[in-house]
Amino acid sequence: MRVVLLGIFATGLIAQFVKPVGDALEGKATLGGALLSLVAYVLYDALKELTSSVRLPARGMVNSRDLGGYVSEAFRARKVEISFLGYTGETLYNELYHRLEGLMEDSGLTRRVTVRVLVPDFGQPMTVPSRVGEGGAPVDDPEFRRRLERKIQEYDQILAGLAARLTGAGRMTVQCEYRVYSGIPRDKICIFNREQVLHGLYDVMARTVLNSSDPEFYDPKGYNTDLNVWTREGGSADDTAIATWIKHFDDLWSLAEAPAWRRAPAD
Repeated sequence: MRVVLLGIFATGLIAQFVKPVGDALEGKATLGGALLSLVAYVLYDALKELTSSVRLPARGMVNSRDLGGYVSEAFRARKVEISFLGYTGETLYNELYHRLEGLMEDSGLTRRVTVRVLVPDFGQPMTVPSRVGEGGAPVDDPEFRRRLERKIQEYDQILAGLAARLTGAGRMTVQCEYRVYSGIPRDKICIFNREQVLHGLYDVMARTVLNSSDPEFYDPKGYNTDLNVWTREGGSADDTAIATWIKHFDDLWSLAEAPAWRRAPAD
């Protein structure tokens, strides 16, 4: 494009001073055309530079704080299915709570909602979360685990209550279920309507202090976790990745069990 524009400019300019060329181009607005081509050349360069500077960033990775947009998008469907594997799921819980409450006022197109949440079994000894011991060694802390378990139990009961109210109203069917897995919270996986998958890795060495007089604890911060994004619009590679993550989650879900607060007491 630059060569063409410069060629037009040069030809028009020469035609003004070289008679044979001018005669050949007689009847053409040679000088005006030459000037216009020069202006076009300058504008072309400027436009190209501007386009490069405002190019949108690739959406291959997002922060956990962006989950709200994905939850809202998922709830535009008639059948909503959200699956989560992670630590406490606090960030997702807050978004789900507001979306389910919103369905009380306006259900829109939504007629079925299924939410599955996989969290660690905090009833077992763990290396993460744990108390930071001498030399940074992890020391299992039952009280800290129970604190996290009580928080998740509250999330479960609140979402289950909303699900029962929405289903009881007769306009839709809503199911929210928690299960637990063994092991440390390493992966954070969010699957939306089996069309989008977000995955990231927790910082398992992240530390926190509850009070100034308390020791440090290894306590991953989910809201700081960056997440890779796969969507159906991403092509065959993304489709393959989505299918793999969905199968991985479904398999873990099948192997998981209900949390302690939902298990029937032994006879």
